[in-house]
Amino acid sequence: MRIINTHSHVNMLKERSIGEALQNCTDENVTVIVPSYDDKSIFEVDALVKKYPQIYGYVGVFPEEVKCFGDKTLSDMERIIKNNDRIIGIGEIGLDYYWDKSFIDLQKEVFIKQIDFANQMNLPINVHCREAYFDTLNILKEHNKNSKVIMHCYSGSLEFAKECIKEGFFISLGGVVTFKNAVKVKEVAQNIPLETLLLETDDPYLTPVPFRGKENQPSYVKYVAQEIASLRGISVEEVADVTTKNAKLIFPRII
Repeated sequence: MRIINTHSHVNMLKERSIGEALQNCTDENVTVIVPSYDDKSIFEVDALVKKYPQIYGYVGVFPEEVKCFGDKTLSDMERIIKNNDRIIGIGEIGLDYYWDKSFIDLQKEVFIKQIDFANQMNLPINVHCREAYFDTLNILKEHNKNSKVIMHCYSGSLEFAKECIKEGFFISLGGVVTFKNAVKVKEVAQNIPLETLLLETDDPYLTPVPFRGKENQPSYVKYVAQEIASLRGISVEEVADVTTKNAKLIFPRII
């Protein structure tokens, strides 16, 4: 049973080494995609994917870090992409209105620039959206021309998920789906077409049951798959198989 974990910050783990976490992935047959978050971490992700065969990468600037973004960031990202075929997407990018609303306009501007860049590079987009659902959707509808879109760590309603799916977007679920009180996410997991679903951990955050309260790691994606299988009344093998096919459709360079 193979699983593709479409979003893991394995380079941010504190309780175990990257090597240990990735050995656990090898043991569990888990492939990992690691995002960057600012103009410095794009180089860290580039180096990581060259070092570890279990890892692929995204490059992009996270909404809370957009003040670091400039023309040089895009030129650096382009150079990395052209010299490393294991950089397979742009992310994580998007909008976040939860922490600081003082620079929303800049977030939108940088989001649009990175969407345009993803289109130019013909690469998928990994989207962070927190308390900014309609702005995120409207910007993607207006500006995205040809990039496949992943709604990373989705936590919105089933109704909004359906709107995203109408646009051809994929919905990625993580450890939150295992939480007892995560009613909305469980509803999404039960009801969206399996062909639109992806799996992730967003580690070291959002650790799934049965390890909630401890540091998350990328191999724990199997618990996300198990919970979704239970909610849908199907086998975990089917969840793993279909979500892996979905990921390979988005990321044809994954071996």
